[in-house]
Amino acid sequence: MASTTRITVTLPTDQVEEIRRHTDNVSGYVAEAVARQIRRELLASELEDYQRDFGTFTEEELAQARAELAAGGTRRGADAA
Repeated sequence: MASTTRITVTLPTDQVEEIRRHTDNVSGYVAEAVARQIRRELLASELEDYQRDFGTFTEEELAQARAELAAGGTRRGADAA
């Protein structure tokens, strides 16, 4: 189990009410949302670095990526080639 740190977070009341409609585990819900945002930011940074090094993605590459994401993104790593 990962270590945890207790903090206080202030959220708009309507967001808290919506979270509580979905789960009794508010901390777990918020932790998942934070982890998802961190992954998005890391991915965005990696994509920016890639494009800076190798040029912008072509429309064909973007279309292929969208299709793979829509299909569940089952391709991973070097084995995907």
